[in-house]
Amino acid sequence: MAFPHLQQPSFLLASLKADSINKPFAQRCQDLVKVIEDFPAKVFVEMWLHHYSLEMYQKMQSPHAKESFMPTEEHVLVVRLLLKHLHAFANSLKPDQASPSAHSHATSPLEEFKRAAVPRFVQQKLYVFLQHCFGHWPLDASFRAVLEMWLSYLQPWRYAPEKQAQGSDSQPRCVSERWAPFIQENLLMYTKLFVSFLNRALRTDLVSPKNALMVFRVAKVFAQPNLTEMIQKGEQLFLEPELIIPHRQHRLFTATSSFLSPWPPVVTDASFKVKSHVYSLEGQDCKYTPMFGPEVRTLVLRLAQLITQAKQTAKSISDQCVESPTGRSFLSWLGFGSTDTNSWYPANDPDEMGQDSIRKTDEYLEKALEYLRQIFRLSEAQLAQLTLALGNARDENGKQQLPDCIVGEEGLILTPLGRYQIINGLRRFEIEYQGDLELQPIRSYEITSLVRALFRLSSAINRRCAGQMAALCSRNDFLGSFCRYHLTEPALSNRHLLSPVGRRQVTTPARGPRLSLRFLGSYRTLLLLLMAFFVASLFCIGPLPCSLLLVLGYILYAIAMTLLTERGKLHQL
Repeated sequence: MAFPHLQQPSFLLASLKADSINKPFAQRCQDLVKVIEDFPAKVFVEMWLHHYSLEMYQKMQSPHAKESFMPTEEHVLVVRLLLKHLHAFANSLKPDQASPSAHSHATSPLEEFKRAAVPRFVQQKLYVFLQHCFGHWPLDASFRAVLEMWLSYLQPWRYAPEKQAQGSDSQPRCVSERWAPFIQENLLMYTKLFVSFLNRALRTDLVSPKNALMVFRVAKVFAQPNLTEMIQKGEQLFLEPELIIPHRQHRLFTATSSFLSPWPPVVTDASFKVKSHVYSLEGQDCKYTPMFGPEVRTLVLRLAQLITQAKQTAKSISDQCVESPTGRSFLSWLGFGSTDTNSWYPANDPDEMGQDSIRKTDEYLEKALEYLRQIFRLSEAQLAQLTLALGNARDENGKQQLPDCIVGEEGLILTPLGRYQIINGLRRFEIEYQGDLELQPIRSYEITSLVRALFRLSSAINRRCAGQMAALCSRNDFLGSFCRYHLTEPALSNRHLLSPVGRRQVTTPARGPRLSLRFLGSYRTLLLLLMAFFVASLFCIGPLPCSLLLVLGYILYAIAMTLLTERGKLHQL
């Protein structure tokens, strides 16, 4: 890739030699100082942002463009550090030097460079750089580096000398009116990139605390007092009709005027600066989307709905974590955990499943929603309506937080949004195993050879004793209830095929009474037996008496469960 050519030293020397003929010695010294001061900033900007000239940006906008350069996270951190230093350098101007009235007085080249460093060297290339990152960076937590670089540029007041004199209040500081020119001259940095971030956030898994933190950070920055009003004022200046702006080739960027001036000086001058900024970055035929217009407001409402949904998802995950025992992964291997394969959440990061992470997610999302309400003046009724709409998402047809899909001729078809929701664990289909429970795949907490041996043994017993078991289960006394509790599948008649289109009864053939010994093949059962024999040995109880005690204890347990089951059936009649 060809690197852009910097200004050659010979050209600099030639220009200085030519100026030495026409300019006095003092002026030549000032020009030399200006060249020396400009050179380091040019070097750093060209070194870290040289891929992002306006020509390169226009090439990237082409549908046939194949941009091979992708910045690394370290590259972004270095650019952020450069922006911090440039902001601190530009803000080292004294207030009287930074005011527009100071332009009429003689200023040193250093003061001029401080005033023009950011807009002259950084603004255009940084805007293209951020546009490229917002559009091509992966949808993961590494985007935090790009986000913080963007937010650092948007807040030059954080690097102003008067920051230390503000005091450490918990309340956010009000953005001073002295930053209005910076906001107006960087309008696209605030508005268009905010819309780009909204589009990214709508495709992000907000249940993750890292992604929730990024939404919270952006909402918190834009919710600073007086910042929203200044952004709106900048948009109003840009959207002013062109008729009030005189011919641009005759305009002068001066704040001074007299009663002979043919146009209002302050508003028109600011409007022209805002329009010049937008047109220089996007071109004369750009289509500007107002940040506080109806289109962006619709995106914000969609984001608020996703935030509300993510909070509900995080709460359900938290409830599952509370119900599950500590050390779930180890105990699941032993079989102590839940064997329900439908009750897990496929998180992207196992570290994000703890109670502390879920609490942080809920806190970030709650504050982000409040900040968005302040920025866009959303009413409590609108937010309550979003919550109510999510609460009513469960209908009688089984559509309980299902992934987004459409009904086709052969059933449901997932949309791209639905596939994204399944991949990120936002929604899932309620799928249950409807086949023969004895033929389920062997689990990780079961011994493969032992399960297969027990299946062959139970199958042989069922074939030989099928008639006797059927006769016992058909009895109406306690013995029949006891046999039915052990030899029939529980709640077989109540199982349904869960379909979003509609529920229908299972059409599998009815199975007769049969014996199942599969529970003896799990590590959990064997571990419990070993623990029981070990505890019995401590009390000098041999293996045979211990086995008899275990059988007697199970018979008592089975009798109690049989009585409870029969009583429950009587209450249902």
